Amino acid sequence: MGTRINIILAIVVLAAIGVSMSVFTVHEREYALKFRFGEILRDDFEPGLHLKIPIVNNVMKLSSQVLTHNNPTEEFLTVEKKNLLVDFFIKWRIIDPGEFYRATRGDTRMASMRLTEITRDGIRNEFARRTVQEVVSAERAEMMDAMLARASQTARGLGVELVDVRVKRIDLPDEVSDSVFNRMRQERARVAAQLRAEGEELSEMIRADADRQRTVIVAEARRDAQRIRGEGDARATATYADAFNRDREFYSFHRSLHAYRESFGGNGDILVLEPDSEFFKHMMPSAESINRVAPNTRD
Repeated sequence: MGTRINIILAIVVLAAIGVSMSVFTVHEREYALKFRFGEILRDDFEPGLHLKIPIVNNVMKLSSQVLTHNNPTEEFLTVEKKNLLVDFFIKWRIIDPGEFYRATRGDTRMASMRLTEITRDGIRNEFARRTVQEVVSAERAEMMDAMLARASQTARGLGVELVDVRVKRIDLPDEVSDSVFNRMRQERARVAAQLRAEGEELSEMIRADADRQRTVIVAEARRDAQRIRGEGDARATATYADAFNRDREFYSFHRSLHAYRESFGGNGDILVLEPDSEFFKHMMPSAESINRVAPNTRD
């Protein structure tokens, strides 16, 4: 009885081992390759449980996630033959597990090294066509994008996608830093001087235009004032003429009174005139008044 139980247990254990050796699972974050004596049979398994033949088939699993490789500091030459110390990193992922295995035997470390070489060559070529100032300026993003586009085409031959390449740090060797920064200072000083000169030129133009407009406005104002004054004088003359034509004697008398008021307005005023001057004609008695007063005098 005990022997039978042991045999049953052994059969169950062997069956469990056989089942475990005949199935494998694939997760959402990985690829699976099924081999038959080293030959790839299938590399497009969906996530879930799958079957295999023990001993005949073996399975290799590869990550489908984005992997990151940080490259240590390296020196690169610019077009000026200046050395730059550069740190960069790459992000990549497997997109074709079968091609990846054939290119790297499924070794992600080997793939990272080969991608680093591809990226290094791309950075070296881009740096060799640019000056130090262009490398450290805003052109760096454009440079990395262009390099990434070319490196991605090469990386697809490994069955991987080069997701991103970024330069973390660019340093200048001590012997280069001072000369580069001095050149950049001089360039900024030149640009500042040019901007100041352009500003002075614009300022002079604005002042000249303002002076011209002021001259034009003053001239137009004087012209309008003269025209208005002339019109006023014409209307005054016309008014005086109309008044004169209505009663010439009264008008002459009124003007004489105004002249007397202006002439005798101050204390100690002296006028040297002949007694029969026209100026005093309204102060002299008329012949009619003399004749009117004379009979009374005779009486």
